[in-house]
Amino acid sequence: MNPPAGHPPNRLDSLVERRGPVVFPALLLCDFGHLAAEVTRLEDAGAAALHLDVMDGVFVPQLTYGTVVVDAVRRAASVPLEVHLMVAEPDRWLADYARSGADILTVHLEALADPRRTLAAIRRLGPRAHLAISPGTPVEQVIDHLDHCDGVLVMSVEPGFGGQAFDPRSLPKLAALAAARAQRGASVRLCVDGGIGAATIPAVAAAGAEWIVAGSAVIKSSDYAQAIRELQRIAGDAAHAAAHSSWSPLPDG
Repeated sequence: MNPPAGHPPNRLDSLVERRGPVVFPALLLCDFGHLAAEVTRLEDAGAAALHLDVMDGVFVPQLTYGTVVVDAVRRAASVPLEVHLMVAEPDRWLADYARSGADILTVHLEALADPRRTLAAIRRLGPRAHLAISPGTPVEQVIDHLDHCDGVLVMSVEPGFGGQAFDPRSLPKLAALAAARAQRGASVRLCVDGGIGAATIPAVAAAGAEWIVAGSAVIKSSDYAQAIRELQRIAGDAAHAAAHSSWSPLPDG
């Protein structure tokens, strides 16, 4: 059983409904020598959830951390944790990360033999089940599974490294997912991860992203609270404007 979070994931749904898009700081670039202090600092700054990138050096080139670090973050954090598994054969590790305290488990469509079986397994373990897609993966491949997952994470950089430039291919994907969700009456959350900052967050929010992962834009700032607050303000304004206009992420013509 997961250690109880102070703010369960359903609170995130309430935040989206009341305030618009929510920023999830990613811990990849934080000071791991002072991990508990960083978690506390982010929570005090207003982070509603934290995003942890697990990389195995196989599915992606980089190797990061595993269940030991997720355990440590869970002990220090009261907010929900999203664990993003950028790993080969993720089915082997689902139970371990659920026990470590993941409230949301995000697995890559490209790594799955049977996505619906994996999503069902995550739900049985307790966390929310999210699918991630890399920039080169057609959005139609994940739309087929909308009725079986709790969220979709659109990667706006190639998975594996922090600090990459934003890939605009994510925008029509988010818009297509928003349209498919509306058509099906599905309740999935639309998420985005990669290259997010003040210059790029308006477009992803306007395209439909509700949970927005931000790494360096928060962690490399001198004031976490100001960074989170400003990103959420910009995203909220963009989402509101898009809802009241004919904005489209597709180029004219």
